Amino acid sequence: MTVERDRNGVEVLGPDECVRLLRTRSVGRIGISSRALPTILPVDYVVAGRRVLFRTGAGTKLEAATRGAVVAFEVDDVDEARGTAWSVVVTGVAAACGTEEAAGADLTRLRRWVPGDDGHLVAISLDEVAGRRLARRPEPGGDRS
Repeated sequence: MTVERDRNGVEVLGPDECVRLLRTRSVGRIGISSRALPTILPVDYVVAGRRVLFRTGAGTKLEAATRGAVVAFEVDDVDEARGTAWSVVVTGVAAACGTEEAAGADLTRLRRWVPGDDGHLVAISLDEVAGRRLARRPEPGGDRS
């Protein structure tokens, strides 16, 4: 099997591998525009079909969802000991989602981090999915630590 690489030699992950990796984590970051400025916020999430689902209370994330904003969603993993990492970025439309639309999704994985109303379910469509896998290269001349 041939590994696809970008112009910098970084491994490019296919869409199926990206979705598989999305399913291995539970916390990601949603990137939205708030008052014309970029904002990145952590959320617990689950993947259900071709959507990322998360709960939120009233505020910035819900406002983006209810206006059908295009958002970015990112998940990654870094293994310092092995010198490896991967990152998956989803671009899609955020929309309010009813629990009936999320039938079959394990919503119990959406844990509460802070007290308050987080009863609003948001879905992000997986319109574009891109990922990269990295491996730290040894420094020329050996280890100088």
